[in-house]
Amino acid sequence: MGVQKIEISSKTIVFTILFLLFLKLLSLAYDILFSLFIAFIIMSAVKPLVERLERLKIPRPIATILVFFTLFFLIGYGVYWFFPPLIYEFLIFSKNLPSILQKLLPNLNNVINLSSFTQYLPNVTNQLFNLIKGVFGNAVFVISTIFFSFYFVLEERFIKKLLINFFEEKKAEKIESIFNKVEKRLQAWFWGQLILMFVVGVLTFIGLTAIGVKYALFLAIIAGLLEIVPNLGPVLSTVPAVIVASSQSYFLGLSTVALYFIVQQLENNLIVPLVMKKAVGLNPIITLIALLIGGKLGGVLGVVLAIPFTLFIEVVLMEIIKEKNN
Repeated sequence: MGVQKIEISSKTIVFTILFLLFLKLLSLAYDILFSLFIAFIIMSAVKPLVERLERLKIPRPIATILVFFTLFFLIGYGVYWFFPPLIYEFLIFSKNLPSILQKLLPNLNNVINLSSFTQYLPNVTNQLFNLIKGVFGNAVFVISTIFFSFYFVLEERFIKKLLINFFEEKKAEKIESIFNKVEKRLQAWFWGQLILMFVVGVLTFIGLTAIGVKYALFLAIIAGLLEIVPNLGPVLSTVPAVIVASSQSYFLGLSTVALYFIVQQLENNLIVPLVMKKAVGLNPIITLIALLIGGKLGGVLGVVLAIPFTLFIEVVLMEIIKEKNN
């Protein structure tokens, strides 16, 4: 039996080296890629508002400035009014959590030393503040994301202007049309998700306040924020609410389970079909895999961006397959 020779061409070696260098560049440009994708989502969300102002004969630069100024004003106003009471309720909740657990599970102290657990709570609080500071305190990341999103909105048909440098015009227009479809999908996801989080948060707050559960604002904010994690979020948000309610009375605990179940049914059968029907529609298994991969690669931010990135990939793949079939 003769010895088989395996020949590797110089072109293959060069391609492999360039591919490995590209992967290395991607790992080094991790933050930049996150920033660009977040900017693309923001652009997809606010671009229709800018175009609507343009139809009112307002120049695009002025329309872009007005939309971004309004957006930041609303965010700042919301933070000014809701952040202080939220932090106050969180601190009170953290302080009282050991006594809540002790009241709910009297034998828990035999398994976990609640007094030592209390000593770690300030550290947990500090870690939370450090996380918030890390997200918003990274000036380069925040400023670059705002700059990218502002430029993407300001520069009309910027994708075609970028692609025309690398592709012929017909090909550039085809790729631009794919990105336009991605924009519409992400726009529907962004505003749908925002409405969903707001409605669920408000309904949860009204319900918890009505039945008399403590820390209603804090628990409602958790319920609203966790709506960004499909399937798992609503289940996870139920746990702290049931713990708090059950420490007050077991009947209140059961009432809280019923409340969250009702909100979940309203969400699945009424809110989601109305506000998210054009956006997601992903298979639950695909969603879970996306969340796991996102969490592994990018932590909390990766989980938040997992679904929009999956939608991005889905639209691109569907368009490529459609092009091949034609």
